[in-house]
Amino acid sequence: MIKLSRFLMVTLALIVVLSSCNLPSTAPSDPNTLATAAAQTVEAQLTAFAPVATATSPGTAPTSTGIVPPTLPPTFTSVAPQPTATQNCDKASLSSETYPDGSKLSPDESFTKTWRLKNTGTCSWTSSYQMVFVSGDAMGGPAAVSLTGNVNPGQEIDVPVSLKAPASSGTYKGTWKLRNAAGVYFATVWVEIKVETAAFAVTSVNYTLTTWDGTYTNCPKVIASITTNGPGDVTFKWKRMDSPNGGSLETITFNSAGTKNVEYEWQRGNTWKGTDTWVGIYIDDPNHQDFGHLEFDEACDP
Repeated sequence: MIKLSRFLMVTLALIVVLSSCNLPSTAPSDPNTLATAAAQTVEAQLTAFAPVATATSPGTAPTSTGIVPPTLPPTFTSVAPQPTATQNCDKASLSSETYPDGSKLSPDESFTKTWRLKNTGTCSWTSSYQMVFVSGDAMGGPAAVSLTGNVNPGQEIDVPVSLKAPASSGTYKGTWKLRNAAGVYFATVWVEIKVETAAFAVTSVNYTLTTWDGTYTNCPKVIASITTNGPGDVTFKWKRMDSPNGGSLETITFNSAGTKNVEYEWQRGNTWKGTDTWVGIYIDDPNHQDFGHLEFDEACDP
């Protein structure tokens, strides 16, 4: 307080001296007026030395300059779309097929499965395209079959595959797919068959006429070719026109399906030459079936 009072007195004295120098000599020298002016001058100087407070908005941290930087809008970067594979290049539909699902075959029977396929895509097929086995029962087929030529969109092609039915009875299925030149698979197809083991039986008997030499020459001999569908014993007897009930029973054994020959030699006298007659076989077991006969008029030479 003492230092402040001295400061005010010095300041007041300076104001009085300066006022007396600057004001005209004719101006009244009122002590009250001079004191008021001195007080205002001191207040002004004190104000000049006072710190200036800077207002800040709530929630905003002040900066060294007292200016809050503006918030910039977010920026976006354009990303080019990624290329995708053409979905309609290689496509196919099934127009028809041989051996439809559930077809019945005998054990070890060979067959050719053929798919007729239509190119419903936008790309042409070439001979580099293949029908490839992918899963299931191969049935003795190849791993792959190449197409035989070019197939443009909208065209059809037959794709045959050589197969063989398994030896055991049951249902079998093999899945196949087309594969393009780049190794990409498409168009799934399949073959499904049912193998049935039929009951053992004679399926046919065929006859052939030849000759043999007995007491006479060129006597007639009938050869019967008997075919079965599997292994087993066949019991049969020969029959002829003058002995329609047949002779004694004979047996022939088959180790597998196939054909075996049996012969019937007849020493038919020359007096019967030119006279019609016949010879045939009756299968007693397993068929209990008459398989017809062979007609001829040959007889032995004297």
